[in-house]
Amino acid sequence: MDARRLLGWGLLVLCTACSASKQAVKDSSDPGIGGSGPVAQEQSMMGHEESMGQEESGPRRYVDQALGFELLQPGGDWLLDESGEQTPEGLAIPVVLRHSTSGAQVVLQVAPAVASPLQFAERLTMGLRSQPGFETSDPEPLPMSDSAVGFFFAVGDNVRGRVMVRDGSRGRVFMMLATWPTEAPSDVADTVNALFESVRPLEIPEQT
Repeated sequence: MDARRLLGWGLLVLCTACSASKQAVKDSSDPGIGGSGPVAQEQSMMGHEESMGQEESGPRRYVDQALGFELLQPGGDWLLDESGEQTPEGLAIPVVLRHSTSGAQVVLQVAPAVASPLQFAERLTMGLRSQPGFETSDPEPLPMSDSAVGFFFAVGDNVRGRVMVRDGSRGRVFMMLATWPTEAPSDVADTVNALFESVRPLEIPEQT
């Protein structure tokens, strides 16, 4: 399997998210921007959300046993869409979280572990730096796990973003890609950080 093709898909998703954030800056007066609606009320075949003892509008855990991960669904103005997209190369994009008022967006990608998290982050950084208008920091270790790394980036004056790559469940790597308008409230970036920190791998039973 070619890691470069996987990284190409990662860059495509990230650049698409940046375009959505740019559009959100232009259309910030439209209260309907930011997703198709919460899915916290329903269970899906691929994943489900579990109450954390809070009100329905509060945080929940989203669990996907098939791809082996869990994360926080913040609730409130944050909407979670289950995309269920998967490329022929094995890259899955199971969920997208959008902030309906600011236009911020967080995309989770689950990729085959054809490279280490650091190698993925370095290649993503190089790819973004080759795109017009992108500026990135260098990948740095993160406390989420022994292998977790991340970096920040900016697209012109309007869009800010962050990438986190960490070890996933058996044979997988998790990549979180976030974008938000520069003028978004500070709590948006705080929620993005909480989302990144909440992503954890699950044990996947051996198939017999």
